[in-house]
Amino acid sequence: MLLELSVVEQRYEAVMEVLRDGLAITEVALRYGVTRQSVHAWIRRYHQGGIGGLADRSHRPKSCPHQMTVEVEALLCEMRRKQPRWGPRRLVYELERAGIDAVPSRASVYRALVRNKLVSPVQRRRRKEDYRQWERSQPMELWQMDCLHGPSLADGTVLRMITGVDDHSRFCVLAEVVHRATARAVCAAFSRAMGHWGIPDEVLTDNGKVFTARFSKHGGQTLFDDICQRHGIAHRLTAVRSPTTTGKIERFHKTLRSEFLDHNTFATIEDAQARVDAWLEEYNTVRPHQAISMRTPAQRFRAGDKTVLPTIAKGRLWSRLDRKPVEQDRSIPGLTITRRVTPNGRITVTYQHAYVDRRLAGKVVTVRVEPNVMHAYYDGVLIKSIPRTTQKEVKQLAAHDPHNRPNRT
Repeated sequence: MLLELSVVEQRYEAVMEVLRDGLAITEVALRYGVTRQSVHAWIRRYHQGGIGGLADRSHRPKSCPHQMTVEVEALLCEMRRKQPRWGPRRLVYELERAGIDAVPSRASVYRALVRNKLVSPVQRRRRKEDYRQWERSQPMELWQMDCLHGPSLADGTVLRMITGVDDHSRFCVLAEVVHRATARAVCAAFSRAMGHWGIPDEVLTDNGKVFTARFSKHGGQTLFDDICQRHGIAHRLTAVRSPTTTGKIERFHKTLRSEFLDHNTFATIEDAQARVDAWLEEYNTVRPHQAISMRTPAQRFRAGDKTVLPTIAKGRLWSRLDRKPVEQDRSIPGLTITRRVTPNGRITVTYQHAYVDRRLAGKVVTVRVEPNVMHAYYDGVLIKSIPRTTQKEVKQLAAHDPHNRPNRT
């Protein structure tokens, strides 16, 4: 007849075989499928507490010197309640700034937040090492640019923002509020940003019509590409439907929305721009960025050798969208005029007739008259470049054409 012995009874039998029967500990350990150290421990516990000492014991340590103290956990919960968007990594950073001696790890902070029901537990994400992340090695090597819907005015009008960040430092070099993100507005904002921070080596954008004519039915070159070409900037484009390529500017948009735009409305566009500038100052110089080891973007932006290049000399920065006239020979003025395309696809500037595109019949094109050439644009896209007429005719055009506008860059 087989008898089922409890764990305590089995341990007692093993101890008795050693103490009473005189069997070797190695033999007893082999028979019971345990190590010699376990048999020694059972004998020691039997001598100390009898058969009751052979019962299972808790493995919980008597003390844990690294355990988070009650005071630190209370401070942690208070910080989280005041700033609901702060995650474990940011909270660890703030605890270090507060001068806490034994700062808990990020995992300990996360468990404390779950324990106090301040966050909901989620499945662990993939390790950071599993992701392939790229960035330029120095500031001013690459800017990422994009356009954003928002902010909103009190009357319900939704404005647009033209944004740009430095790839290496995440420093926001451009955040301009406009009514419409047209090609002219984007190029004007880009030119002003370069005038303030310097000329980047490259700029990365999506395939929007304000940036490229890659998918335009008319082809040609956009105003934005013209700026890049004149200043030696390599214009990089993302693949189709690949927003992760411009991930840094998209991540900046998420922060801008969650921390600022979603909680504010503005009276006027000027009010919106002023408050965006104030928030941007904090973002660039005060707020630590997790992707750059909790440094501020300004700290990393100013750390490179190429940071904050000298501003472009006046006249060298392409100023087609600047309302101030370019300093050049006044006897050969540059003009920006508009012309309507005839049914046979032609336009007339003074006495010079030029073929543009028959598909644009009836459309209004913008003609940029320069000293040696005329550039025809439609919807911000360069359609055709035409050798210019004589200087005398251009002077007559400037004097008598009621539709001409001052030179803008």
